[in-house]
Amino acid sequence: MFPGAAQDPVVSQNLVTDNVAVVEGETAIISCRVKNNDDSVIQLLNPNRQTIYFRDMRPLKDARFQLVNFSENELRVSLSNVSLSDEGRYVCQLYTDPPQEAYADITVLIPPGNPIIEAREEVLSEGNKTEMTCSAMSSKPAATIRWMKGNKELAGKPRVELTYDKMYTVTSRVAFTVSKEDDGVPVICIVDHPAVKDFRAHKYLEVQYKPEVKIVVEFPQGLTREGENLELTCQAKGKPQPQRVNWLKVDDDVPSHAVITGGDLYIENLNKSYNGTYRCVASNPLGESYDDYVLYVYDTAPSTEPAAHDSRAGEGAPRTVDHAVIGGVVAVVVFAMLCLLIVLGRYFARHKGTYFTHEAKGADDAADADTAIINAEGGHTNSDEKKEYYI
Repeated sequence: MFPGAAQDPVVSQNLVTDNVAVVEGETAIISCRVKNNDDSVIQLLNPNRQTIYFRDMRPLKDARFQLVNFSENELRVSLSNVSLSDEGRYVCQLYTDPPQEAYADITVLIPPGNPIIEAREEVLSEGNKTEMTCSAMSSKPAATIRWMKGNKELAGKPRVELTYDKMYTVTSRVAFTVSKEDDGVPVICIVDHPAVKDFRAHKYLEVQYKPEVKIVVEFPQGLTREGENLELTCQAKGKPQPQRVNWLKVDDDVPSHAVITGGDLYIENLNKSYNGTYRCVASNPLGESYDDYVLYVYDTAPSTEPAAHDSRAGEGAPRTVDHAVIGGVVAVVVFAMLCLLIVLGRYFARHKGTYFTHEAKGADDAADADTAIINAEGGHTNSDEKKEYYI
């Protein structure tokens, strides 16, 4: 009997039996049980009302029926190698007045054939939409189908057909868009049916995608300085795998003495004329991709050692000076110059006033200009000399 297939007991007064679900080809157990039996006779009839067992005797000449247990409270019979023709209502009958009957329905389960997955395309390109179908054929009852892509469940659209032999064929269709991460991921069709467990089919996705490109700095590990060597490696991965990669310098030519071997670029004795953007390009039938490395060559003996950095994508270029700092310095310089001009102006004005004062002192006692100058330079004294102060 199919495990767990027994349903709620069917009761008729003192007579009890159970419905049975059994997988085709396996064995069904039919049990007729009596509560408080008063020595009444128990018998089992098939769907055609033919007696299978009368007490412990089997009138029906079908050796697939075998007595499992007989007592005053139970008649238990097994039916081996069950087929679809055995399906129907079996009767447990108790000879009382009036007779009592209880009914056990045998349901035959027929598992589907192996699930079959079909794909619209065998090889996919990243970004394209694909469609798959999964079929579970000739089952009873109809199966249900679930879809998984890796660990993610997909929503399918089922269609159920009833065939001429009263079997069911279920077809489920699923559509989704693929990415490069889906390459090698299994798409699983899972068939759920009472007669089988973990019935599934797999199909692994093959997704082609354009290259992924990455430049790796092999040497130097820190800043790039004049006189040093530079070694870059271009790593390219795609499906199909790129057969070759190309190195170029954006808006200029690669230095003539640079050595390119496969995906490696090697430049000796760096100087500032080599500054610029170096690009690695890889391609396959799906497209072309590239990665850039910005080279900035530093002086051999910088006054202040800049922090170590990754020279990729322009991060090695000198940093921009803060404009606020520049503005502050200019303001201080202008203020200092203004202060200096004011001091010089006052100084020259003071000396000019002193000259005129001395000239006036000589003129007080002189008859002419020459005598006044001589008197001023000579510094003669008299008690009536005027004193003037420049304020």
